[in-house]
This record gives sequence, C-alpha cells and structure tokens, in this order.
Amino acid sequence: ITQGGQSRHKYPDLKGAAVAGAVGGSMSGVATNMLGSISNLQPAAAAPATHSSLSSGTPAAAAVLVYREPVYNWQATKSTVKERFAFLFNNEVLSDVHFLVGKGLGVQRIPAHRFVLAVGSAVFDAMFNGGMATTSTEIELPDVEPAAFLALLKFLYSDEVQIGPETVMTTLYTAKKYAVPALEAHCVEFLKKNLRADNAFMLLTQARLFDEPQLASLCLENIDKNTGDALAAEGFTDIDLDTLVAVLERDTLGVREVRLFGAAVRWAEAEAHRQQLQPTPENKRRVLGKALTLIRFPLMTIEEFAAGPAQSGILTDREVVSLFLHFTVNPKPRVEFIDRPRCCLRGKECSITRFGQVESRWGYSGTSDRIR
Repeated sequence: ITQGGQSRHKYPDLKGAAVAGAVGGSMSGVATNMLGSISNLQPAAAAPATHSSLSSGTPAAAAVLVYREPVYNWQATKSTVKERFAFLFNNEVLSDVHFLVGKGLGVQRIPAHRFVLAVGSAVFDAMFNGGMATTSTEIELPDVEPAAFLALLKFLYSDEVQIGPETVMTTLYTAKKYAVPALEAHCVEFLKKNLRADNAFMLLTQARLFDEPQLASLCLENIDKNTGDALAAEGFTDIDLDTLVAVLERDTLGVREVRLFGAAVRWAEAEAHRQQLQPTPENKRRVLGKALTLIRFPLMTIEEFAAGPAQSGILTDREVVSLFLHFTVNPKPRVEFIDRPRCCLRGKECSITRFGQVESRWGYSGTSDRIR
C-alpha cells in the first residue's frame, strides 16, 4: 500500500490498517487480505491471550494477527456466560482498568474490566459512571490487601468464593468497602463455622469493628460458655478496651471473679506496653478505666480477695478497706463495685426429681424437672 509515494507496512491494529488503506485508495484490498488471513488461522492456543504472548521479533503486521487470533477464538471454547467472564478474571484480555493494590514492595498490578465491576458493585459503578467518575486507567488501593482484592474480583467474575483463615478478615473488609453484601455473608458464615473459644475474642473485636451484630452475638455466647478457655487464649490481650468492657458487663460469664480480675490485669499489662507505659499499678488502673469498676469484687471470697486484688496495688487503700468490711461485717456496708451474681450458662440440662417418694394421693407422676 502506498501513500504519498512511500511504502507503508506497519499497522498498530486492524482498525489502523483499514484507515491506512482508505487513505491510499485501496481499503477493499486491505479488508479482503485481512479477512482472508483471519479465516485461515488455526484454533486458539490453550494459554490466555495477553500482550506478553507476542514475540518482540515478529513484524508489526504479523504481530497484529498473532495477538488478535487467540482473542478472537477463546470465546468458542466457553459454553456459558459464567465461563466467559471467569476467563476474563485477572486477565489482560479486553481489560480497560488496572488497580495498584497494596503498598510498598507488596503492590500488585491487577487488570480488570469496568463493566464487570460496575455490574457487581454500586461503589465501582459510582467510581466509573457517577457524576465524579474517574477517567484514570490506573487506580491505587493502598488500604486493600492484594489477596483480598483478588478474592473480591473472583467473586464478581465467577460467583466463586475463595476465602481461608488467613484472608477472611481482609476479604470481609474489602467486601464491605465495595458494597458486595453477598460476599460479606460468605465471610461471616465462614467465621461462624470456625468460631472457637481460642479465637472468640479476636472475632468479637472484628465483628464489632465491621458492625456484624449476629457474629458478635455468637462470639459472646461462646465466651459465656467457655469463659476460662477464652480468657486464656493469646488473642484476649489484643482486644480493645470497648470490647473488654462489653464482656465484663455481662451477667452470664462462666468463671469465678478472681480469674476475671487476673485476666484484666494481663490485658492491662499488654495495653500499657502498647501505649509505651511502664506496667506500674497506677498505669494499669489508668488503662483499665471503666473496666475495673465492672470486676465484681464482692463476689470473691475473702481469701481470694486478700491473696490477689488487695495486694495488686491497683485498688486504692479506701477501696480495699471498704471491701474487707463488706466481707467481714453485718449489715454489709455499701461498696462501689457491683455485687450482683453472674448467672452463667453451662450449656447442660440437669434432671432433678424434687421428691424421693410421694404418697399417691398427691397425684405426683414422679417425672423429673429440668433446669437449664
């Protein structure tokens, strides 16, 4: 094809070739040659079609055909819409936007398709089509983990859920960030199935953070039934003060009060370290704040109180004297701490026959009462 007396051989793509042919007066010839070349191509290779599949040594005109051939043919191997969209997941084919996910050396460049994202998420729809839509083809997401973002895209492209113990919390955060409630539900269900005493406090903190009341309720119920094991778990000292307060306020904890005090002291030591404070009794009392007033010291025995809290230095002298008086004199003086018993749920049903023997005229059937 000639233009202005000079020979032209290189075209960036099919559209460019057609335009060049039109300028030279030979558009029909170009179109015929191009269509003939396409019709003689073999079926596409199994590997996904990407720009990286092109050889740097291939002439430009041939490179167009090598690149277009698998893009044209991959659809023929996909029999359903789900298969076709699943093929596009994390694939450069037809991608029109890239996300730079993560930060530092962990940043990953992930290709995506605006239409697919907008169909699956109102947040992405607003991002690409709203009144303040971005025109950038690269979007930075420093607050999202690459594995969690890929799990989100996998769900949007194929309805497949790929979550595990290491990624479920970051995936839940990402699903909430981009308003994909169906994926949120899968994450919460996964957490429910894997809820145990040794992770109940950690999951409770996350449930409160992500505003998942149903999951939080299940965590609290698990803590009620397995309070001792939950307090002994490593994750207990990592919870925030609000979560500690929410637990200590409960009337259904199944553990003696002296163990609650010991756990609160362990948490205070960890919190003082997080705040770069010396773990002195004064600093422990300060970081405990309201939580200290929720320890029900009057429910301890005098021996438990004397051996632990009274010698901890966390309580003031006035509080110690007041509690000793509460233990030893009648009528008991008023104290500043709650004296309401905790009614723990053991998760068991006890059968009790109130009467060993009853005369028949009372009409007692002899069946057992049950107490939960």
